[in-house]
Amino acid sequence: MRASPPLTPSVLAALDLFTGLTAAALTDVGARARLRHIPKDTRIFAQGDAIGRCHALIDGSVRISQTAGEGAEVVMRFIGAREMFGSVALFTDGRAPAEAVALTDCVEISWSKADLIDLIALYPGIGLNLVKIIGARLGEAQDRVRELSTQRVGRRLANALLRLAGEDGRSAGEARIEFPLTRKDVAELAGTTLHTASRILSAWEKAGLVSSDRQRVTILRPSGIKRIADDIGD
Repeated sequence: MRASPPLTPSVLAALDLFTGLTAAALTDVGARARLRHIPKDTRIFAQGDAIGRCHALIDGSVRISQTAGEGAEVVMRFIGAREMFGSVALFTDGRAPAEAVALTDCVEISWSKADLIDLIALYPGIGLNLVKIIGARLGEAQDRVRELSTQRVGRRLANALLRLAGEDGRSAGEARIEFPLTRKDVAELAGTTLHTASRILSAWEKAGLVSSDRQRVTILRPSGIKRIADDIGD
């Protein structure tokens, strides 16, 4: 596993949760944090587990998934470096609504619920940042529900890839999705079958829009994928 960066104010300032905090506030935040190295394939918490900490990823990638009543697993989102996860349960029933698994060797920091609440009281900007993060994720979830109801599969796949790459479709160069991603993952995010997702992705590869191998996907022409997401359909 790679050595983790020192937990300096500059490292903490790169996290969306702590945007806008002063150096003194970031020092306080760091003093309350617990740093942990997590090996690949480790389950960080299971669906239904009691959650007592808010997590933020310094390095690596984490898959968040839910298991339905019939046992089918559905990928909900991927967490990359500088993103937080596991916070919603702290302010609801205290139970994880989904499972979190390390896709790669990871470095995370976390705070207890008591410390997080104390930090929010001391530095209200943290609370505002938290609301913005949760609001953005709620908006993304609403977009996915709308897409499932109104869009054909090709558009849903295109939108899923653009979200994963953090792309708006305006880039001239390629956009690489910076974490392990299988075609099954893409299919689940787009609400379709593996067979259908594989067929469409293969067609896009032949057209020079994307490239993929066993666990990596690169958008070669973001503008082309954006056009599909906007109006072409399957």
